[in-house]
Amino acid sequence: MKESVILLHGMGRSRLSMALLAARLRKQGFATLNVGYPSTRQTIERLSDKYLAPAIAKCKAKGAERIHLVTHSLGGIISRYYLQGHRLPKGSRIVMLSPPNKGSEVTDAMKSRWLYQVMLGPAGQVLGTDDDSLPNRLKTVEEEVGIITGDRSSDPWFEKLFPGANDGKVSVERSQLDEMVDFLVVNTGHTFIMNSMAVMKQVVYFLQHGSFDRDKKIKA
Repeated sequence: MKESVILLHGMGRSRLSMALLAARLRKQGFATLNVGYPSTRQTIERLSDKYLAPAIAKCKAKGAERIHLVTHSLGGIISRYYLQGHRLPKGSRIVMLSPPNKGSEVTDAMKSRWLYQVMLGPAGQVLGTDDDSLPNRLKTVEEEVGIITGDRSSDPWFEKLFPGANDGKVSVERSQLDEMVDFLVVNTGHTFIMNSMAVMKQVVYFLQHGSFDRDKKIKA
């Protein structure tokens, strides 16, 4: 069976941030499409339509029978938005790394500041924790979703914004989805979680088996 993996980086990053993970997936036999997109210049709706939708169409055109998604941070919200009106091929799976699935306290604190608005653009304005934020308005995803997040802050200057464990940008609690089929917390920060060898192994395992490997000792 031909399986493809689409990788989506996070806010303010580029496809280079997912390059090591893409290489690991190719080594395990997956075809990969590492998508770059202007995360700070367009809305989540536009990013989904202009970048993720064509990537999925490209994989289908190449004969992929399963199309998995592996995302970091904002990439997970873009994927969830796409899946509001679409489905992936049967058997496709999704791994989200540090997604702000229920919003981020950082957005709550910073979105009114001019510099934050300029640097992070329209997508950065809608990732708050309130009930009306875009992530909190999205419906359930029907595909199998596994989520990995960190509990070591990579941005200690934001530490006071969080009531509990967090990775510097997203709290452990707010990374989760009710419909997720598996969940892991690793001792790493938000920015480089995708480069952790333990995380890369768990991404591969979830795509192959639909769960994380509980027999391995997880070390970031």
